[in-house]
Amino acid sequence: MHAQRAAAALAAASLALAGCSRDAPPVATGGDPARGRALVAAYECGVCHRIPGVRGARGVVGPPLAAFGLRSFIAGRIPNTPPNLVAWVTDPPRLVPETAMPALGLDDQQARDVAAYLYQLR
Repeated sequence: MHAQRAAAALAAASLALAGCSRDAPPVATGGDPARGRALVAAYECGVCHRIPGVRGARGVVGPPLAAFGLRSFIAGRIPNTPPNLVAWVTDPPRLVPETAMPALGLDDQQARDVAAYLYQLR
């Protein structure tokens, strides 16, 4: 009886954990990750965020961006999809008025480039 209960618990845990992962992170269509990385550095996003691969990006005000491409949500509440991420990096306060993240003045292509870079962080 104990073995059956343990097997059932193991099966339930395996099914629950299987739902927690993504097969493939979303891809920001039309963006260039290399240009996005350069923009992240140029706009000094590392002042607020820890960002792997960006020199001096050791900020602690905003969340670390490691494994961003695997996250389910942006800012803890917006589904992490390419259109949402492009909108977020274009004008964060429009989506979440109480955010501390400012609108940086990125145009649409720059936002797509930044999104493509962030989705590579896994």
